[in-house]
Parts: sequence; structure tokens; C-alpha cells
Amino acid sequence: MNRPVAVSLNHLSKTYPTPLTRLKQLLRRPIKPAVEALRDVSFDVHEGEIFGLIGRNGAGKTTLTKIVATLVQPTSGSVAVRGFDSVSDDEKVRAQVGLSTAEERSFYWRLTAEQNLMFFARLYGLSDDEARRRIIEILSRLELIELATRRFGELSTGNKQRLALARAMLAEPPVLLLDEPTRSLDPLAASSMRELISSLAGGNPPVSILLTSHNLAEVEELCERVAIISKGQIRALDTPQNLRTRHKQTERVQFDVRGLVKEQASKLFSALFNEFEVAEHSEALAISFTRESGDDALDRVFGMLHDNHAMVLSVETERATLLDVLESYETEKELER
Repeated sequence: MNRPVAVSLNHLSKTYPTPLTRLKQLLRRPIKPAVEALRDVSFDVHEGEIFGLIGRNGAGKTTLTKIVATLVQPTSGSVAVRGFDSVSDDEKVRAQVGLSTAEERSFYWRLTAEQNLMFFARLYGLSDDEARRRIIEILSRLELIELATRRFGELSTGNKQRLALARAMLAEPPVLLLDEPTRSLDPLAASSMRELISSLAGGNPPVSILLTSHNLAEVEELCERVAIISKGQIRALDTPQNLRTRHKQTERVQFDVRGLVKEQASKLFSALFNEFEVAEHSEALAISFTRESGDDALDRVFGMLHDNHAMVLSVETERATLLDVLESYETEKELER
């Protein structure tokens, strides 16, 4: 990938110390250990790239996003956004970054959607005329024009989520940090949001996007590369396809066949597989088994069924998803303890 680097994380770590440690020691109260939210995290996000970050709750995704946005300072390591350091050049970094989170506390609930955006536009330094132009443009893109005069507190959770993205886009930042951007959206709104995110990354100039999500299908659809984070550490980083194929080399196969009885099918398949399932449905048999990718199991099954005059109605395969990969890394982490 020859594109310039938009965001660079270098050996980033963050530890939250236990509050009031000395007082608790004096009072002889139990002291909980410090929380290590991130440990030695390094990766780059390139210009125009949609980079996905996935992991369970508490894995460190939100902390990482807030450090890039300069809301939290790292314990060690560094973050550079378009060449500016997040600690020593924090004001310049904030001018480069738009942050959209699922948190609603930063909006003013008694103000309308339009008034909220105007307030934040002024904080960004936009003139009133420029702010009005941007607000109309963004609300139109997010299909929120009809809700512009509604108070924020009256909006649905999904529309509040879309308004958070509208705020992040106000100053046309070259980098967007999107924390679960489609959470609480209905399927149609989520689809429109994904289309918008793709169009931003492919625009002129392109927007670099760091996206966290629990929707793994969405991550696979949008992201060029994905990092799996667990207990504050990056466990794997690659394209969605490579993550699937690298870590799990098997797939589940189901044959729907006609012309065999259950007992006959069980006897035939027991010669090929140690584990398989045979079920009857709709005057046919559903036979499922797991095979290793690239082996000759399918050829042998087709040949066996042909020799026994069975008719194959359909064949379905199910390969490893990012959820399988994530769960396998979580399992590995537990075994290391």
C-alpha cells in the first residue's frame, strides 16, 4: 500500500491507575490493580482507507479512539495524525479529526438538531454563512433535513447517532473516527450509512476512516484491513479475507440429496468422515460435514453419490467469518493465562 499514512500509532499503551491509592492504604481498604487498557499497540491507517477495529467490550477500542482524538493521553508510545503528534500538537490534531461516538452527553438536549450543529460549527471556527451551508449539506446527505428543527432530546436513538456523525463531518476533517456508526439504526438507515462511509473514503479528497464496530458483517463489507484487539493488545491485522483463511482452514458443507435412505447415507458417509450429520426433510436428506479447505472431500462425496445413483439437489458451504476468527483469538488469550 503506497498511499501516505494518515494516522500512525507507535507502541501505544494506556494504563488507568487506581484512584485514591494512598488514602485507601491509610484506611486499609482493598486496592484494585491498575487497568491496562492498551498494551504496545502499533498500526497505520492510510489516506482514503477504511480501517476496522474489532473486539469485545472492554478490549480497548474506545480508549484507542479517544487517544487518537486527543481526549485521553497515552501512558507511553505516540500517535501521529497527518504528521502531528497527539500530545505536543494536540490542537492541530483536533483540526484534522472528526469524532463520532455513541455517547449523547455532549449534545444539548433542549436545542434543536440545527442549533446543536450551529453551536459546534462556531467552535470549529466556521462563519455563520459557511456553517449554514455545511449544516444543510450534511443533514441532506444523512436524510435529517426534516428533523432539523426537532429538539435533540426528542430524536430517536438512531437519529441521535446520525447527528453525531453530522457533527463529526462539519469541518470537513480529513480523518474520521467512527465508534459503532450504525448502532441503533434500522437496516435501511444502516445501509445508507455504510454507503455514505464508503463514499467519504472514495471521495476527492479522500477521507481516512478508523471504524470500530460489533457488526462484523459490516466490517467485512467496508474495511480494507481489520485489526483484532483483545485485552488491549492487537492480536491480528490483515484484510478480512486473509484473517478468515489464515486462522481457520475449514468450512462446513451441506448436501441436499434424493435417492438415499437415512441408514444408507449414514453407512456411506461413515467411510469418509468421522463426524457428520444426516437429517430428513422434504423427501430428501440433508447431509452436513466439515472439511479442510483445498482437500478432495467434495470430489469423493460427488463420486460416491454418483456411484449410488443419488441425486444432488443443492450444495451449500459456510466458511469462517470474522466472528470465528475473533472467538478463536479470544480462546487463545484465555489459554495463555
